[in-house]
Amino acid sequence: MAPGYTARVKKLHAKFLKSAVAEAQFPAPGVPEIAFLGRSNVGKSSLINALLGEKQAHVSSTPGRTRAINFFALAEAPWEEKPGQRAEMVFADLPGYGYAKIAKSVSAEWPKFIEPYVKERATLALCVCLVDATIPARASDGQLIEFLEGAGREYVVVGTKADRLSGNGRAKALKALREAFGAERLMLVSAKTGAGMKELWAEIQLEAGSRKREGGSL
Repeated sequence: MAPGYTARVKKLHAKFLKSAVAEAQFPAPGVPEIAFLGRSNVGKSSLINALLGEKQAHVSSTPGRTRAINFFALAEAPWEEKPGQRAEMVFADLPGYGYAKIAKSVSAEWPKFIEPYVKERATLALCVCLVDATIPARASDGQLIEFLEGAGREYVVVGTKADRLSGNGRAKALKALREAFGAERLMLVSAKTGAGMKELWAEIQLEAGSRKREGGSL
């Protein structure tokens, strides 16, 4: 798969930046950041890898393994060819939540560094809220969206695993998600087939571009 997606969307190349388990470990704020949030078994890492066209986020067979915020820098040229280039944006892969075995431990981490990141990070341009389109909406997903709205964050609700749904099933899933969350920005995607990825990239680059025009760049 080629890096990124092209239809009026820049090709971007990623490199792992760092992991952070405390606010003091966050990268220095600079370029616009896109945060990915969702339940531990929603396919978050697979989606990030599909967006990037390369395996950067670790896909674990055990949901809830990630306890840190993982940051990835995205730029126009491959990093091995141009290591000193300036990043266009940064992806932030946040720890998953809601998985029965680790819900309490993850919840305990939120006030320490995840909540400050989402609430206070000046360069956070967009939150991508991932929900499983193949199952009914979960209360924890609704709580996340309420949290983002309370924090005044721009967000888009993304229903994953759309390849498992028929055409009629996708229509029903969109309707159910819209009714559950009342989100204006809502789409279905598939990391497996690439469905919806161009549209998601367009949303990401729209918000990143807006933040740059506001002065949020290195």
